[in-house]
Order: sequence, then C-alpha cells, then structure tokens
Amino acid sequence: MYKLLGGLKEYFKYQEIQTDNAVFRLHNIFTTVLLLACSLVITATQFVGSPISCIVSGIPNHVLNTFCWISSTFTMPDAFRRQIGSEVAHPGVANDFNEESAKKYYTYYQWVCFVLFFQAIACYTPKFLWDAFEGGLMRTIVMGLKLGICSEEEKCAKKQVLIGYLLKHLKRHKLYMVRYFVCEALCLINIVVQMFLMNKFFDGEFLTYGWRVMSNSDLPQEQRLDPMVYVFPRVTKCIFHKYGASGSLQKHDALCILPLNIVNEKTYIFIWFWYIILSTLLVGLVIYRIVIICVPSVRPHLLNARNRMVPREVAAAVTRKTDIGDWWILYMLGRNLDPVIYRDVLIELAKRIEAPSKPGKR
Repeated sequence: MYKLLGGLKEYFKYQEIQTDNAVFRLHNIFTTVLLLACSLVITATQFVGSPISCIVSGIPNHVLNTFCWISSTFTMPDAFRRQIGSEVAHPGVANDFNEESAKKYYTYYQWVCFVLFFQAIACYTPKFLWDAFEGGLMRTIVMGLKLGICSEEEKCAKKQVLIGYLLKHLKRHKLYMVRYFVCEALCLINIVVQMFLMNKFFDGEFLTYGWRVMSNSDLPQEQRLDPMVYVFPRVTKCIFHKYGASGSLQKHDALCILPLNIVNEKTYIFIWFWYIILSTLLVGLVIYRIVIICVPSVRPHLLNARNRMVPREVAAAVTRKTDIGDWWILYMLGRNLDPVIYRDVLIELAKRIEAPSKPGKR
C-alpha cells in the first residue's frame, strides 16, 4: 500500500513561500491527494481481487463475470424493504423481475476510479491557475528575508529594494489580488458542481447519502433500509442470454457479488462528509473575502493581527494610502517575511508614503 500511495507525499512538500490560504490548500492539495488515493485504492482492488463474482450453472464463471461487469447488474428497489431470509435472499434481490421498469441498474462501478481521477484534476485546477497567475512574484520580492539570518548590510539593502518596489508599483497589484480571489471562488464552485454531478452519477442518491447513513445508524438492522447497501449493493442480479443446443433462446438468472462496493461505500461516505466540511469552509472564506473588499475598516486590524509587532497607527496609515491590491501584497508579505523585518518595512513604508511635500519645494 505504501508503494502504491507513496508518490502522493510529494504534494505535501513544505512551501517555503506561501501565496495562498490554508482553506485554499485544503481544497487544492488535501482533496486532490484524497481523491487520487481513493482512485488508486479502488483501481488496485479491482486488479488484486475480483470486482465481481457471479453464480449460475451451465456458464463458465469467467465468461459470466466479464459479461455482468461490462453490461451492468440490477436490483429491485422494492425488495430492499422485505425480510431477508424469508421474503428475499439478499437486500434488493428478488425473483419478481419480469417488470423491466421496476429494476434499478448499476453501471457506475466501472467508472468510479476514472471519475475520482477527474475529480482530483478538477480540484487541482485552481492551484494550477493561481501558480500560473502568481508567476513567482512573492518569492521574488521576499528575496530570502523569511528568515533574517544574514548580515546587517545585506538585510538593509534588501529591505530598501523591497520598499522601493512597493513604492514604485503602488496601486498596481489589484489584478494580482483579483486573480487570487477568483481562484478561491473557483474552489467553491468546483465543490458545489462536483456534488451535484456525483448526485447525478449515483441517480440522485449522493446529496443526502451521509445524512441518511447517520439518521439510520441507530435503528435496528431489521427495521432500516441501509443507504450504503441501497446505493452500493453487495449482491445484485444479472441476466445472461445464450442459445441452446437446438438453437432455442435460453435465459440464465445469475446472482452476482460485488466485493468492490464494500470499498466504494466507505470511500464515498468519507468523501460526502469531507465535501460538506470543505464547502462550509469555502463559503466562510468567500464571505470573509467579501468583507475585506466591502469593509475597508477591517484591513488595518488584519495587518496588525498578522504581526502584533506592527503598531496599529502604522497599519492604519499604510492601509489608508494604498488600495486593496497593495494591501493584499502587504498582508501576504506578513506571512513570508521575518516578523522584525516586516515591522521595519511597514514603518518605513508608512513614513515614505505619508511624507508631506514642503511648500516651495518640488
């Protein structure tokens, strides 16, 4: 298992320069790795063990298994509510299957590993876009000042270069900020769209899947319709037709066991809870960004909260003389600069921005 999933650890490498938010990384890094891991585990399970085993007399097992795997199997939804052992053999498995409209077919299990893979790509896309937009700007202007372990002369020279850059490019960082906020909004859109697409993929069963599992967990086994068994049945039916020795058409009713669904049901209950948590966090993040944009008075407090060594009047002065794009650059610098250097940069920047021009001089 470690050999299978070991390569995913590369996604968790420590980022020396951070240009994003923790919730943003949860969506782009953790969720991507989670989905890739689930896809790999399900793929390996398919190849290590048999994903389907069907029982019928007169047909070679490998032929029947292959046919039922590629053509899909079915259950009878009404049979899930019947007594197991007396009325039906297994949940959803009954003999009264002549009415085609009463059958529920399952075709998703062939595509689960591929769908998870493409979901992972979709989750990584906002990070890919942001890395392309950001272009290493933060790393360039930080100049190795995350840790102030250098000579005083070198430190002063780099601080002057950084301050000079900020003064020269004043009010030119709004597009940088907008692109990042848009990428964060894309994360929320991606999660919401994925949840509805998964709901479509599972015939309308996914959106309420986790809630139904929780609400039925305290009921006795004989009184409940297990949502995990309903969405991911362990035993299904399959009809195989062939010609007999005289050329007459023969119908073989097969009982199929789907051991892969044991993995699928656990995978998707975890994904359901994680997507609900992540979507809640992303909604809160988007609201937080809207507050930052629409309520300028909170920005000085956020700068001060980023580094308590920065005086409140300095944070207020810098915020007052810069637009939201410059404020965002300064806010992110607080995460990537040594705290003492960051304080010195903001104090010097506040002085040089607010330095009044004397009368009679140009």
